[in-house]
Amino acid sequence: MYTPAAFAEDRPEALHGLIRAHPLGLLCRQGPQGLDAEHLPFLLDAERGPHGTLVAHVARANALWREVPAGGAVDALVVFRGQHGYISPNWYPSKHETHRAVPTWNYEAVHVHGRLTVHDDERHVRRVVARLTRQHEAAEPQPWRMGDAPRDYLDEMLRAIVGIEVGITRIEGKRKLSQNRTAPDRDGVIGQLQTRGQQALAEAMRRAAERQPPG
Repeated sequence: MYTPAAFAEDRPEALHGLIRAHPLGLLCRQGPQGLDAEHLPFLLDAERGPHGTLVAHVARANALWREVPAGGAVDALVVFRGQHGYISPNWYPSKHETHRAVPTWNYEAVHVHGRLTVHDDERHVRRVVARLTRQHEAAEPQPWRMGDAPRDYLDEMLRAIVGIEVGITRIEGKRKLSQNRTAPDRDGVIGQLQTRGQQALAEAMRRAAERQPPG
């Protein structure tokens, strides 16, 4: 990933936080027919392995898990994207003075490189589903539990999926949030985003600006 120094994000806690806040990852790998990709919700086990481990599951009907050698691993890249949005040059106060500005796109992204392995094991899959459920149901007033479903139905659903993991070997992050603009230009963008209801991107820019050196 091309990452100019102004946009680099290498703090592990920030990278992990973005993954947890935006857990739908794009799993990319080299398959028999060429490059392939899957959109999957991941759990992050930050303490497993030197850089952490990503955990998910796929449908048994998905050929992905069969393309990984039994007991082996293949290289994979998982991409997570955070807040993002179009930025008009008209939002920069400096544009109206110099006209030296062009459109751009602000965004947050994390690239996770690692080794993909398969776990075709009912107990493993049940644990993964239970953890995913607890995580994503936590904010519900009455969280759904696996025990809410009939046992025979749940067993059938679990047999229809296979567990996967990505042992992380390298992780890199990028936050392109107008850090290369002047403070007035950044403030102009933040204000315009807020008026358009893009509060989350505006807040991400504000946090990035707070880390900028004065001047």
